[in-house]
Amino acid sequence: MKIFLNGTEAETRGAHTLADLVRAYQLPAPTLLIEYNGRALHQHEWGTQPLHHGDRIEFVRIVAGG
Repeated sequence: MKIFLNGTEAETRGAHTLADLVRAYQLPAPTLLIEYNGRALHQHEWGTQPLHHGDRIEFVRIVAGG
């Protein structure tokens, strides 16, 4: 299934939920924010949010520094 990930067309890599997608891309969940079709989601929502063809997902990594 095709989605748009950070503005680029991408494959879901067999993922069915946002949580699956985070694992498929091997991203560190504690440092990640996800915007799903224009709406920011809490991490507890990732496992219940199904993916659909054409979804627009933004992964935003949070980093600390000075």
